[in-house]
Amino acid sequence: MSNTPMAASPLTRAVLEIDEYVSGLGWDRPARLFALVDTARLRTQEPGLASQLGLDDGVEHAGFTPIEQEEIPADKPLDEFLGTIAWPDAVAGCALTVERLMLPPSAEASVPDGLGEAQLAKWVAEHPDRQEVRMTVAVLRDGARESALRLREKDSPTEVLTGSDLVPGLAEALAATFA
Repeated sequence: MSNTPMAASPLTRAVLEIDEYVSGLGWDRPARLFALVDTARLRTQEPGLASQLGLDDGVEHAGFTPIEQEEIPADKPLDEFLGTIAWPDAVAGCALTVERLMLPPSAEASVPDGLGEAQLAKWVAEHPDRQEVRMTVAVLRDGARESALRLREKDSPTEVLTGSDLVPGLAEALAATFA
């Protein structure tokens, strides 16, 4: 991908590739799940699929190839859905993109006490300092993790924040799909 740094680790490149793909679809989209497969293994074991994905162009493709999975059911909470996933051995890792509202740490002190989940979501959605964020989180079977965060107000490939521990709860939930 044109905006993916070549010096980045293979997992970082995969996360940024997914972020770039999803950003091209626009905002206000449902969560998306991806299997991460070893590209070299895919080319060897599934040449037909590799050809469909454009990986038979003679260029050596290192790292991971993200393969989007079927749509996540909208009527099921994300944590419950993730609890139903089991990956075949050929899948080296997985990634998820999800959009959420977040508040700056300074807003935490002003959260009213005793709000239920729906009331809290409404309060956050109406807060003047809320930010819309798209999170792309990936984990590998070996425990490696990577994340990319993109704010809607800074929707540019040069403004994407990456790091291994930006969304630890979601990374833990994805890692549990390999347990």
